[in-house]
Amino acid sequence: MNSIFEYVLFHFQRLYHVPSPLEVSYGQDGKSRTQVTATSSTFFGRELPHPVQTVWKEWQGTKIPLFFDETPDEPWFTQNEQGQVVVHYDLVASAFYLLSGWQEFYGKDRDEFNRFPYRASQQNRHRFITKPLVNYYLEILKEAVELAYGQEIKPRLLDGNAFVTCLTHDIDYCQSAWKVAGKPALKKGNLSLFLKLAQQKITGQDAWFNLSKVEQELQKLNAQGTFFFLPEAKPFDGHPNADYDVADPKILREIKRLAAAGHEIGVHGSHGTGAKARQLQTEVEKLLLPVTGNRFHYLRFDPVKTPAVLEELGFAYDSTLGFPEHYGFRNSYCHPFRLFNFKNRSMSPTWELPLNLMDVTLNHPKYMQLQPHEVLPAITPMLEEIIHFHGVFTLLWHNENFSLYGMGGGLHLFREITSFLQKRQSGFSTAQKVISKMQ
Repeated sequence: MNSIFEYVLFHFQRLYHVPSPLEVSYGQDGKSRTQVTATSSTFFGRELPHPVQTVWKEWQGTKIPLFFDETPDEPWFTQNEQGQVVVHYDLVASAFYLLSGWQEFYGKDRDEFNRFPYRASQQNRHRFITKPLVNYYLEILKEAVELAYGQEIKPRLLDGNAFVTCLTHDIDYCQSAWKVAGKPALKKGNLSLFLKLAQQKITGQDAWFNLSKVEQELQKLNAQGTFFFLPEAKPFDGHPNADYDVADPKILREIKRLAAAGHEIGVHGSHGTGAKARQLQTEVEKLLLPVTGNRFHYLRFDPVKTPAVLEELGFAYDSTLGFPEHYGFRNSYCHPFRLFNFKNRSMSPTWELPLNLMDVTLNHPKYMQLQPHEVLPAITPMLEEIIHFHGVFTLLWHNENFSLYGMGGGLHLFREITSFLQKRQSGFSTAQKVISKMQ
């Protein structure tokens, strides 16, 4: 159980300015200042995806689940005459179970893209997708440590900001507006729109070749973004990759221009690269710039194979882990975290910047199908959790949805969401800069 405790304690120490040396034991040892009760369950010695039972207990007005405790009758923690504080619930096991992605590694459910589906998750089963439960567990531990040491423990803030937003953009398509929007317009008799879009395409200015427009929106926010370019154009098993050639001088000029302006360039690993290190390395090399981060196309993260691929190639971080079907916290945490290597039962050197909201999630026929006016009220509870815990909000907004020919009202919705973030005093940062602060 040492690797479990070390993994959780590592993240606890990066959330808070904790006393040094820090005395926290996993198990009641009778001597440490803070002692966390350890479960007697043999769950982590087996390969089951889900705990046998779940109990719920209230913490500061919020009911949260515990996966390795039998009853919720004890107080969260108590202090004895020697000043030692005993936490009566196994916060470590519950935190590890969610943060490590145990249910994904040992669960057998997969969708057509070999992704772990939201429908199979504990987040769906117990309806806590918008609650960063690991942050709650660690907040309880923090208050136990405060009591044991008799001092306030403050959160670590990224560059002094109450919370931070990473604006990210997957560049899948920048040559297809004429086809995706133009052909349907022609079928409906709108010849003028078809001709307009076709003319833009012919002159090399397809309506989705709009990275300068994306950059203008970022400039209004005084923000630098992270752009994930897709270096593979060949379809994979009938599924599309990029509609452009990343080696095209026009595309390379845009990449270099964005990088020179302070934006981050990452790789958007194509279909199948989550299990193919050599192919992903080839795609990185096509970008002709230093790359430290990745996000997989279609969010295709293989829970069994992908962490080893990322580790082998030396990526500083990945930013794929979000459910395409629903916004929220896939690993129940609103901060970056290190992946866990289940094969050798140790923490991976690769960081994960969780993806909280993708534009496609909001209106895709297979996903949430929200109307534009429903979006901000729907996601606000999630954003309030991130603000409360001084976390990081990672937003994915595709470049085509900054145009008139992508998601309906896409640009307006982007502005509405980022305006809310500005009013709540969010800082803005690239993914790489956030990860560099965590290391």
